Amino acid sequence: MFKHMQIYRLPAPWQVTAGQLADALRAQAFAPASSNELVRQGWAAPRGDGTPLVHAVAGQFLLRLASEKKVLPAKAVKQRAKEMAGKLEEEQGFPPGKMAMKELQERAADEMLPQAFPIRSHVDVWIDPKNGWLVIDAASAGKADDVVKMLVTCVDRMPLESLRVQHSPVAMMTAWLDSGEAPAGFTLDQDTILRATGESRAQVGYKKHTLDPEDMRRHIATGKQCTRLAMTWSSKISFVLHEDLSIRSIKALDVLKEGASQAFDAGERFDSDFNLMTGEYALLLADLVAALGGEARA
Repeated sequence: MFKHMQIYRLPAPWQVTAGQLADALRAQAFAPASSNELVRQGWAAPRGDGTPLVHAVAGQFLLRLASEKKVLPAKAVKQRAKEMAGKLEEEQGFPPGKMAMKELQERAADEMLPQAFPIRSHVDVWIDPKNGWLVIDAASAGKADDVVKMLVTCVDRMPLESLRVQHSPVAMMTAWLDSGEAPAGFTLDQDTILRATGESRAQVGYKKHTLDPEDMRRHIATGKQCTRLAMTWSSKISFVLHEDLSIRSIKALDVLKEGASQAFDAGERFDSDFNLMTGEYALLLADLVAALGGEARA
């Protein structure tokens, strides 16, 4: 299950096959960083080496952007730069200045790069061509931006847009707290943040605490608005809706876990779970968009 959702829109239906998409991604396939590279990104097979770059199950696509970053301990770099500075001082008769020290640190980092520790990570992408969803499993917009940039580089004229809704998530979440009632199909949970819009930026947060409507109205009356709200959809999935329309901290509840595959084969179980996830997430997104007044087309 994706833990987070940064949500984008594609034309529905999006007339691109898994094979066509895999061909487009192949030009930027992942390879380990060379000895003199600090960072390397590329598309990797979601199911592991030897499998397609686009994993398709029941018309749903799964992609994976892999990254490898070399990590250099800052103390080690400073120590090496200090040693280089000492030699330079002996040669020129005076200590290097600030600009020279900065250059020495850069040289030290370049020198130590081949011995740096490589750390790999990945970000998964779900594409629903039928309903026009593209969802990135990233908690931050920055990570999602990296994925979007790579997609746009690989796929010619990628028709990708941010999701737009008729009503502001902040206004709707504030209204739900004010009334104490969630939209149809949802329940309000016990986590929220309300923030003032004035210069003070005063903020109050609730964590695992009953959201008493009277308390909420008192904060709203002082000018605070809801920027984050924990909710549950259809008694199946809990999540936190943020002001930027991202969905984070997603958890499958027991009623959904009971429907997960019990297949013995790992491949079959992977496909079954992915199929279950995409089916439920598509319904969740449709209901959430409806609760926010429907889509607003550019």
